[in-house]
Amino acid sequence: MKLAELHAIAQAMVQPGKGILAADESAGTIKKRFDAIGVASTEQSRRDYREMLFRSSAAMQGCISGVILYDETIWQDAADGTPLIKLIEQAGSIPGIKVDEGTQPLPCCPGETITIGLDRLAERLARYYERGARFAKWRAVIDIGDGIPSYAAIHTNAHALARYAALCQAAQIVPIVEPEVLMDGGHDIDRCYEVTEFVLKETFQELYYQKVALEGMILKPNMAVAGKKAAKQAGIAEVAEKTVKLLKACVPAAVPGIAFLSGGQSDQDATAHLDAMNKIGGLPWHLTFSYGRALQAAPQKAWAGQAANVAAGQAAFSHRARMNALASRGQWDAALESKAA
Repeated sequence: MKLAELHAIAQAMVQPGKGILAADESAGTIKKRFDAIGVASTEQSRRDYREMLFRSSAAMQGCISGVILYDETIWQDAADGTPLIKLIEQAGSIPGIKVDEGTQPLPCCPGETITIGLDRLAERLARYYERGARFAKWRAVIDIGDGIPSYAAIHTNAHALARYAALCQAAQIVPIVEPEVLMDGGHDIDRCYEVTEFVLKETFQELYYQKVALEGMILKPNMAVAGKKAAKQAGIAEVAEKTVKLLKACVPAAVPGIAFLSGGQSDQDATAHLDAMNKIGGLPWHLTFSYGRALQAAPQKAWAGQAANVAAGQAAFSHRARMNALASRGQWDAALESKAA
């Protein structure tokens, strides 16, 4: 492992004013999103859509530091024969790859899951590195509900995250460590804080046990928010204050940066929360975004599978990317949302 190189890549991924585009939706997930806009999910339509994003020069060059790809996408070529991964590199962004293989039920833990994909991961990472990927992502899913999460679910997922991260660094790939506490359910923000604190502390303990170099990784956590079904939703300031407090209590300063997931928040809420945290300031790490739906919902709707709408889709993507780039510097304002990109 060449830690200096990993550290340089990690720093570039979370540089001020830029963030990460999560374009790693599984075939099932992107089908649901395409269904919502009336587009058939085929290999070509998925290629065309992602090519549209990667050719959005204003967004990619000015706001996107890296792109997380799905296995299908990393091997695809654009309509003109250019590998999609090359479009990302040509825009000055870093290509990355999702390497987990989804979840399955965790034995003896009803309602809980474990993320799988460690078998033969070392071999897959070597192929992805040769293709051009320089970082990877693995998502653990922790749900809040009646009697859950259990310690077994938290510990098992944290252990898998740490093993994945160690394998990545051995392959000279920066790991994005993503322990997501879901915002489904009716829990309040304090319950989210409590569970996320447990999850983060367990994750960093496991990272230590697996000898993962914190300087060569990125953390992708959820924010401290109330569940979608909660009667009382926390305001922007409360989410920012409690999330910053949580991170200070759990995340070592050696980590180069934190790239939040949006977790089902609305586009503007995800931006506003990130901005409010950066306005607090005085933090040991860069705070930025690693958004999927919160960056893509608007361009998907504008594009709607039509070649004639590519420019409109790119404009919508560029606007959302610019809003989040400003938020990553604490320079966003809600009034900017009404202005064209």
